[in-house]
Amino acid sequence: MDRELVVNVSGVSRWFGDVQALTNLTIEVPKGSITVLLGPNGAGKTTAIRMITGALGPDEGSARVFGLDPTSNDGEQVRSRCGVVSAKPSLYDRLSGWDNLRYAAELYGLGRGKSSDKRILEASEIFGIDAALDHEVGGYSTGMKTRLALTRSILHDPDLLLLDEPTSGLDPESAVAVLDLIRDMTGGGRTVLMCTHLLLEAEGLADEVVVMQHGTSLLSGQPDELAKRYWPTPIVRISATDGSQLDSLATHTGVASYDRSDATASIELDTLDRVPELVAHLANTGARITGVVPFNPTLEDLYFAVRREQGSSGDEIPPPGGSTGRPARELASQN
Repeated sequence: MDRELVVNVSGVSRWFGDVQALTNLTIEVPKGSITVLLGPNGAGKTTAIRMITGALGPDEGSARVFGLDPTSNDGEQVRSRCGVVSAKPSLYDRLSGWDNLRYAAELYGLGRGKSSDKRILEASEIFGIDAALDHEVGGYSTGMKTRLALTRSILHDPDLLLLDEPTSGLDPESAVAVLDLIRDMTGGGRTVLMCTHLLLEAEGLADEVVVMQHGTSLLSGQPDELAKRYWPTPIVRISATDGSQLDSLATHTGVASYDRSDATASIELDTLDRVPELVAHLANTGARITGVVPFNPTLEDLYFAVRREQGSSGDEIPPPGGSTGRPARELASQN
């Protein structure tokens, strides 16, 4: 069944002088979803957001938001239905939170007075910033400023939220709180398009993923469906006190592939129903098993599988479930 798309970017390319920032980029954002643009710094995520709002036009291809061209006369209509939070939101530090939001409310056409103030208070309560509205924004922490920017973005009850690195500079507790609030946003029927280079940030949040690199989309779709492309058959990891005792599994019925690193073997099976057989076989041979863990691909695993397929250079890319001694989520931001 065809899904209703809020954003449909098709074959978009964009140059800045001799530099090509976007190359045949395709992004589809289904209504009511959280779609995450995932890629290293410099992948073109922010340029894509600017294209969607109509701040930039494509040199090739097309961008449609709500079925409209944001760079045409319909641009104002598109932008009026969008809420945007940039990576470094512009706020007026010498004004209070109230005054920042009242100014934004007037720009959104909400006017001023009791009705507007009621909306400001409702929105600020959602993001837990209501108690600080009387204070000057210059005294806000980074997390409070992010919450204020998020509050500002929903004052006019937009249908589409565009969030560019919304947890940038936040402490872990504040980042988790902000991500939880973003998830809540879709409960009211809103659609969210979020940029991030942090793999753990997107894990469990993204309904749809677009993996970007060098201004193009390498892969897109629902994380579970994408994982099946790279791991169509189940994988289990079995560990033992003596890794060599696991090697007899290589020729066991149902084992499609076998790879061992030290005391842990990664085994591809025709079905997970084989696991009890493997454990029983090892027990009969006297092996001392220390762990049996099915491999459930994470977004991190998927990201690096895509990059391996593309032949990315630079840092060593770890195998699924493996380790290079450095967190893979750090490697993702180095490019």
